[in-house]
Amino acid sequence: MNMNKNIVLLEQVGLGDVETVGGKNASLGEMLQNLTRLGIRIPGGFVITVNAYRKFMEENGLNTAIQERIREIDYDNIESLRRAGLHIRGMIRNSKIPSSLSAEIIEAYYALSKKYGQDITDVAVRSSATAEDLPDASFAGQQETYLNVRGPAALMNAVRNCFASLFTDRAISYRQRFKYDHFAVALSVGVQKMVRSDLGASGVAFSIDTESGFKDLVLINGSYGLGEMLVQGSISPDEFIVFKPTMGKGFTPIIEKKLGSKENMMVYGDDPDERVKIIPVERSAQQRFCLNQEQVLQLANWVCTIETYYSTTKKTWCPMDVEWALDGLSGELFIVQARPETIHSRKDESQLTEYVLLPHSARTLVKGIAVGDKVASGKVSILFSLDKRVSEGHEFKEGDVLVTDMTDPDWEPIMKKASAIITNKGGRTCHAAIVAREMGVPAIVGCINATEILSEGQLITASCAEGDEGAVYEGALKYDVLKTNLSELPKIKTPLMLNVGSPSLAFQFSNLPHSGVGLAREEFIINNYIGIHPLALLTHRELNDSSLSATIKTKISGFADEEDYFVQKLSFGIARIGAAFFPKTVIVRFSDFKSNEYRNLLGGEHFEPHEENPMIGWRGASRYYSKEYKAAFGLECKAIRNVRENMGLENVAVMIPFCRTVNELLKVKETMAEFGLKQGEHGLKLYLMAEIPSNILLASEFAKHIDGFSIGSNDLTQLTLGLDRDSSLVAHLYDERNEAVKIMLSMLISAAKKAGVKVGICGQGPSDHPDFAQFLVAQGIDSISVTPDSVIKTIKAIHAVEQELAGKK
Repeated sequence: MNMNKNIVLLEQVGLGDVETVGGKNASLGEMLQNLTRLGIRIPGGFVITVNAYRKFMEENGLNTAIQERIREIDYDNIESLRRAGLHIRGMIRNSKIPSSLSAEIIEAYYALSKKYGQDITDVAVRSSATAEDLPDASFAGQQETYLNVRGPAALMNAVRNCFASLFTDRAISYRQRFKYDHFAVALSVGVQKMVRSDLGASGVAFSIDTESGFKDLVLINGSYGLGEMLVQGSISPDEFIVFKPTMGKGFTPIIEKKLGSKENMMVYGDDPDERVKIIPVERSAQQRFCLNQEQVLQLANWVCTIETYYSTTKKTWCPMDVEWALDGLSGELFIVQARPETIHSRKDESQLTEYVLLPHSARTLVKGIAVGDKVASGKVSILFSLDKRVSEGHEFKEGDVLVTDMTDPDWEPIMKKASAIITNKGGRTCHAAIVAREMGVPAIVGCINATEILSEGQLITASCAEGDEGAVYEGALKYDVLKTNLSELPKIKTPLMLNVGSPSLAFQFSNLPHSGVGLAREEFIINNYIGIHPLALLTHRELNDSSLSATIKTKISGFADEEDYFVQKLSFGIARIGAAFFPKTVIVRFSDFKSNEYRNLLGGEHFEPHEENPMIGWRGASRYYSKEYKAAFGLECKAIRNVRENMGLENVAVMIPFCRTVNELLKVKETMAEFGLKQGEHGLKLYLMAEIPSNILLASEFAKHIDGFSIGSNDLTQLTLGLDRDSSLVAHLYDERNEAVKIMLSMLISAAKKAGVKVGICGQGPSDHPDFAQFLVAQGIDSISVTPDSVIKTIKAIHAVEQELAGKK
């Protein structure tokens, strides 16, 4: 490309032209040249080059004056930075664009308008700096974008404002922090045809999980209208997660859908002086997802194509951060920006750092969406406006917790001082979240009312170490920071699997050494993701409980009906775990609530009996084929089928808990088959929880009908020793290492080996007692499954006994 040109078409530039057209424009041009032939739609446009910017600066004599003002800034004083930034931007905005350059820009604009069959078309005017979207720094939100710009006069004004945005307070501060020379960085402007997403939807997508760095998914956030509100964090968007490995193989692997509130949307303004305006979204539209299934999958496919192209071009894995728009007139999707992700792509995956809150009884003040996985404490500093804060004389102190409605890019100088960031609004891809990740600061966004509940100066702890949901606790809580070099852990022969309860932590746990999941409990998903008794969902209209029906109606927004809600939500929970550990086996245990626990679910009191001892009452297998619960169990079977057959996660196996007799096992298998879930079909493996003495004594008979046993040492210990593990009066007798329990385990392992079926353990014993794990290895157990916090010590314990056994041999 001719380096001296002032104007070039977008499709004439590429990644090799960053110094001339900036990172954003170079990326758009690269995609226009190489990805449109693959079916990816990108709006056309033209570029006002760095050469034009420099010509503007030189002819107005701005460089020397700006250099002098920059040298005067005290970067530790926010007011000093603000005064300098305001003065510099004022100088640029009050300068004239040379007439010859102005004529070139207007000529290119009219040509673009003609291409789209209009006299004066609507365009997006985007700043594109030569030091943005780089592998080591994203410069997210540092410069400005102007939407729905129409006509030569408005365009020239927007271009001048873009030039000025190279010296926003946040851009000056950011360059200083990353040691970039202010005058080595220059600005180009992209003028791109608008997509009518004001009548459709828009958002962002990542080819990676933004929190854990899990590589095998596409994360999509979206809302109605123009995309600025989502990026700003002023609305709660819809969220979709798509699993890459089974996409394009005949499956529909949308493994998560969360409905955002989407109360407002940004649309075109009605007045010539009002480019855009914000209007409320109709209630019915808020309760629908902004993208349908086909659009989600198409977008995910495009994101994967873009990631593959960039990774191939750069000769290294290059996860992508993409902005998309859905045209409400044509119904077509477009990609309007794409840049490399800069956080997880640089991480050393051999180093594992875990933040673990120590046991506490602190009150939970607010919850929101966790950004990152750290924990931090500090005093609350509530901030709505920089101007107000300065006028009141309250300085934001290093280590304070920033609490606000939503962050503004101009707040970057304050955000870098914060120990944590908490906002009322926003999602995982808003400005606050992006900047917090880059700074390594924990953030909890979308809390709704944090500014009302938290008080100025209050000492709090912000925890992002407990899954997707972040929590703010009262007081300064203690926590551990555990660091492990995974490359230094010893190799073991015994497969070590994980017990995973929370789907929200699955992607994070997948970074641990593992051989799959030995126990994924449905109860956690039903309790935390669904929260309603399955029979209440199916029959609430017959109960004459208006309050229950009203709550259910609200809960199932975005889903076809009550059954769809239960099946989809359970599917999403299971699928997150299945995807995180794919293609290794994930054993999902059917629900094993006791009747008292089922009663605690919404509507449960209408269906659950009062039992004297629910621990050995109506639970596990005995529910599944009973006429009272069979329909509810059918929903569980449908969820498993959905995960395996529609999403393609055939690594998911199932396990039957608390099955007392062989005849009961056969009845459960018949019931499963009624709902289309058959052992062996599509490779489905069926495991039995060995937790009742009858499972051990009749192991050879049970083994004829299953693919393997998984020892539930908690209940097996209880029933072998004849004690109630919930009773504190006999708690001192409870020990999985009791000789009677160990004899039971030896019997089962021996019988399973003889029958030729697998036998593992998923009970708590090996997690709590490394010597118990060693005993099991010595007995020849096929696998051991432990809680994630026990992985490191269990690996070391297993290695020690394996070495000892090898020495004896």
